Amino acid sequence: MKRYIKTIFILTIIFANISCENRLDTEPEQSLTSENAFDTPEKVINILIGTYAQAGQGASYGGQLYTIAELLVNDQELKWNGTFTDPSEFNNKAINTNNTFVTNLWLNGYDISNQANIVLDNLDVFENLDRKNSVEGQAKFLRAVTYFDLLRFFSKHNNNSINNDEPGVPIMREPVLQLEDITYPSRNTIGEVYDFIINDLEDAIVLLPETNGVFASSLAAKSLLARIYLQIGNYEKARDLSNEVIQSGRYVLTENLNDAYNNDDNSTEDIFAWQVTDSDGTNSMNTFWATDRFGGRPGNPDISIEDAFFRIFDDFNDARAGYFYIDSETGSGIASFKWIFGNSNIPFIRLPEMYLIRAESNFILNTTIGATPLNDVNIVRNRSNAFILPDVTYVDIILERLRELSFEGHKLHDFKRLEISVGEIPFDDNRLVLPIPQREININPNLEQNDGY
Repeated sequence: MKRYIKTIFILTIIFANISCENRLDTEPEQSLTSENAFDTPEKVINILIGTYAQAGQGASYGGQLYTIAELLVNDQELKWNGTFTDPSEFNNKAINTNNTFVTNLWLNGYDISNQANIVLDNLDVFENLDRKNSVEGQAKFLRAVTYFDLLRFFSKHNNNSINNDEPGVPIMREPVLQLEDITYPSRNTIGEVYDFIINDLEDAIVLLPETNGVFASSLAAKSLLARIYLQIGNYEKARDLSNEVIQSGRYVLTENLNDAYNNDDNSTEDIFAWQVTDSDGTNSMNTFWATDRFGGRPGNPDISIEDAFFRIFDDFNDARAGYFYIDSETGSGIASFKWIFGNSNIPFIRLPEMYLIRAESNFILNTTIGATPLNDVNIVRNRSNAFILPDVTYVDIILERLRELSFEGHKLHDFKRLEISVGEIPFDDNRLVLPIPQREININPNLEQNDGY
């Protein structure tokens, strides 16, 4: 299936330097003026495939998004060994407004959004309704994905809608094809952006097929929406959506951890994964989290795991507690086996997350929809050979999330929604929110900078 994920040459020319709102340095010849640029379904589908490729860039879902999250929430569990200054700023909770990782995350997010908007603006070329619906649903899924993460990184938390009226990120609904299309929007509110994201995913759930190869499916859209509802504290909807995904029977846990990671093709538990091939996609998690013998940087690795991390484990027979290596050839620090191969897919939504969302939601609501919280937690533990719990507390469920989803970009957002401090830094501290890139503030006078920057 990976052969379908290819960077389209025309997209490289068209989109390399166009931002949705304020890339003023774009040359006129890079605008889309051809009247037949999107006149067939095949051309629009090429744009859609290019949107997946754009999302898989290192600046976003190719890995840097996860690295930013893990370093921001680090409190002695990780060690930054690298020489790059930008990641060290996340680790030190002192981020410069010119940080290139931050700038690239913002710009790539809006490039993804823009390409999705181009697809959505040209659906009238489709005569086959099923094909049209699938393309529309995929574009809305990709747009929702990027706005959700832009919002989580660049805006305050929104537990129980407490910050609904605070600045979110600008919503771009229209495609930018040439210089005269560029606008200078202000930031929509957090509540408005969440409404936009949820509407896109609700549409995607209806439009998409239940299975769709390596591309977004209705179950992937349900899973992402379950994650979103958990983030904002809507446990009933998080529970029901995660239960629907589990009850579909389309996914099963792999027999062991080795089968869940470092795959060329999706595993049996991958609800959605970002595809990486020799020609497309990036696995920058390998760059920063593996030793140089396995493709990482000479920090061996740039991000090593410290002893403090292992305190979350209650059973050292748990395979997850031993899913690490020290490279004897390089004298490395402790590295995670999750990111040992640079051409492997990057899991984005895995079935264990759905079990843990259902467990947490059922526990909060005192319900047993689908299964008891205890059964769901023990299903995840059993796969890793951890001892079976006789009963379960809320802390047990959260610890299970930390064990199962470690180094996959969840911890920062979990700490914010659960109102857990990062060391001595409160969960709602300005230092745990990224600054709007300075170049964007300079170009767009309508953008408001985040507090503390």
